[in-house]
Amino acid sequence: MSLSPIRRLLVANRGEIARRVFRTCRDLGVETVAVFSDADADAPHVAEADHAVRLPGVRPADTYLSAEKIIEAARVSGADAVHPGYGFLSENAAFARAVPEAGLTWVGPPAEAVAAMGSKIEAKALMAEAGVPVLPGFVAGPGYSMDDLEGDLDAVFTRMSGGASGWAVPLLVKASAGGGGRGMRVVRLTDDLPEAVESARREATSAFGDGTVFVEPLLEGARHIEVQVLADGHGTVWALGERECSIQRRHQKVVEETPSPAISPAMRARLLDAAVTAARAIGYVGAGTVEFLVRDETVAFLEMNTRLQVEHPVTECVHGVDLVEWQLRIAEGARLPASPPEPSGHAVEVRLYAEDPARDWLPQSGVLHRFEVPGVDSRFGAVPGGRYGLRLDSGVEDGSEVGVHYDPMLAKVVSYGASRPDAVRRLAAALAGARIHGLVTNRDLLVEVLRHPAFLAGDTHTGFLEEHGLAGPPATGRKDTDLVRLSALAAALAGAAANRAAATVQAGLPSGWRNVVSQPQRTAFAEAEISYRITRDGLRAEGFPDTVLVGATPSLVVLETSGVRHRFAVARYDGVTHVDSPLGSVRLTPLARLPEPVEHVLPGSLVAPMPGTVLRVDVKAGEAVGAGQVVVVLEAMKMEHRIAASAPGTVAAVNVTPGRQVEAGAVLAVIEERT
Repeated sequence: MSLSPIRRLLVANRGEIARRVFRTCRDLGVETVAVFSDADADAPHVAEADHAVRLPGVRPADTYLSAEKIIEAARVSGADAVHPGYGFLSENAAFARAVPEAGLTWVGPPAEAVAAMGSKIEAKALMAEAGVPVLPGFVAGPGYSMDDLEGDLDAVFTRMSGGASGWAVPLLVKASAGGGGRGMRVVRLTDDLPEAVESARREATSAFGDGTVFVEPLLEGARHIEVQVLADGHGTVWALGERECSIQRRHQKVVEETPSPAISPAMRARLLDAAVTAARAIGYVGAGTVEFLVRDETVAFLEMNTRLQVEHPVTECVHGVDLVEWQLRIAEGARLPASPPEPSGHAVEVRLYAEDPARDWLPQSGVLHRFEVPGVDSRFGAVPGGRYGLRLDSGVEDGSEVGVHYDPMLAKVVSYGASRPDAVRRLAAALAGARIHGLVTNRDLLVEVLRHPAFLAGDTHTGFLEEHGLAGPPATGRKDTDLVRLSALAAALAGAAANRAAATVQAGLPSGWRNVVSQPQRTAFAEAEISYRITRDGLRAEGFPDTVLVGATPSLVVLETSGVRHRFAVARYDGVTHVDSPLGSVRLTPLARLPEPVEHVLPGSLVAPMPGTVLRVDVKAGEAVGAGQVVVVLEAMKMEHRIAASAPGTVAAVNVTPGRQVEAGAVLAVIEERT
């Protein structure tokens, strides 16, 4: 623990969490050091730091997971302290030990606490010893044999269903280190367990550098509740309320709020007491989170995260604290006041991801042409004066390149209000009005959740999306067809206005003007085809009998439908057009009038859905495969993507080998389907 002020802080992370820590450092007058991989050379967090050090390479294992490179970066940059952020090395006990051994101040808990709670397995054992209820389970460590598991499946399932808590299958495979849904698999059939364990181990190794996983019963229908703790080195421990994190997709939190709409004062007292007990039991120092599953009156300890959480802003809003500032001050040896500040109001956060709902939520990569959230009152910190408002923590800006090597989260949007309805309403409106161009995101899903009657009633649990039909693709299928067509009409009119603005002859005439009426103008998008004329009497568009054109420029179209005017902002980029209006945002794909010949792939071809690295090839040429059988496994954005045969057949060709880098659309294998 340091007894002198931190002068220059290196943040061993990237994206929005690096920018979040930098914000507090600027307020405190602490210099900042960024580290960056080759893929992040132009990232916003690099530009905002006072100093930056390159970590050669792009793979996490070669860059942000390399403790040696990060400590060396601290040395060459003159940093005297290291903040780990979250993810990567933030819960790595060896790193927590190596930083102070290098003569640097570690802005985090003691290495012993990281080891105890960073390992979810050891954490469960400690909590059980302290009398906190936990789920039964078994561990598959680095030396655990899959042959042993396959030979003892019945005994494993019996152990899971016959434990002290009495919960039965399904089971959940979880990574011992890290979180965020990586290294996690649900198992509902006995025979699926070995493959789930093996896959989770590979993904955990890639994301966290530790392939140890454990298996426990999946408590379906429960709420995911966590408690923020903050402890100094002098014996004071705060429990800063609970956070409701039940809205999840594939075990990844997407909506978080505090306080929970369903936790009673008595249950809250139980949870906060348990969290403080957990922190004291391991001599915890710094910011951490104790997580629980709650169903009715049942409480089951999940894990303790020995780091700042992604969702920490909601706690900062409601309790009026800067958790990063307290992390730094505690590392400098400061004492916490005896009691934490009282909560006030309600805060809700959503995580905005670059992922395509129409392609089974596949992470997206590419250029983010525009990123604008309306009404933001503060970035990376509380609204000035402790007022209610909208906060944005983002890792991207206009023009940012989102690559394939890291997490696809773009930003967190946080709303703080006097009440839950106030906070939710403002957050939903801000998301609906956001202009996000260039990448497909989960924005529409977030708006649907925030406006769903069950969510507004506080009726949430970890299976919320599945229960209400929001988990599977395509979310875009739920978008109003009339909105898509009206937006396409606006895009067509804006395109015509752009053509006239660029014309060198008679630019004042309407586009497509004829003295003798001929064919209407046609504009085709993949989502809708528009046919219209501009006559002396105004707009005549097929399928829009009550629509009047009020005005059109290359970027703004005003249409009146059934007596109501609507403004459509239109932005065109290479291969995509975005239309934003108060009615909603629509992404359109223009179709060329004279399309170029395209390259066709053979029937039965399995193509890479995105750029990535081939992890495994499970078949050989000539081998028979069944429908749904995994053929190739890719790694991209720190997650595994299994490419499976769509129908039974024979492997006609295998075009890749493990370790090979592939681009989106590359043919990985060809299956000759049985007729």
